Amino acid sequence: MFYRRPTRFTQLMNRTMAWLAAIGLTSSDTVMLEVKGRRSGQRRSNVVTWVDVDGQRYLVSPRGETEWVRNVRAAGGQAVLRRRRRRTVRLEEVPAQGRPPVLQAYLRKTALATRQHFGLQPDAPQEEFQAVAARHPVFRLVEAQE
Repeated sequence: MFYRRPTRFTQLMNRTMAWLAAIGLTSSDTVMLEVKGRRSGQRRSNVVTWVDVDGQRYLVSPRGETEWVRNVRAAGGQAVLRRRRRRTVRLEEVPAQGRPPVLQAYLRKTALATRQHFGLQPDAPQEEFQAVAARHPVFRLVEAQE
């Protein structure tokens, strides 16, 4: 299982960015993700940035099998996105073979902050993204029916 643990500084920055995203002071594609903790049952929050690919929105975990990824799986994909308001969503995990185009689009968008986690350049061939796809979970964001 691939997991790159964030440093204390990164954890502090993520909490700060999650709060800013929740109140709407980040770019519109950066939001606070809230998921029920798989062990505690309490709501856990993380900052995430989605990427659009072929008219669909996706969340990517550049650090691998993170706590938020494990919580999303345990919650059956049920989550809340916050940016000025709360939106209930469902996150559907994408199989590894379907991840390369999403990973590449995500890296193109966020390379400054995430390139070190992938070990690839944004313009690398799809084969290189396929080689790392199993290490980076991807979820398709589905808006909940009101």
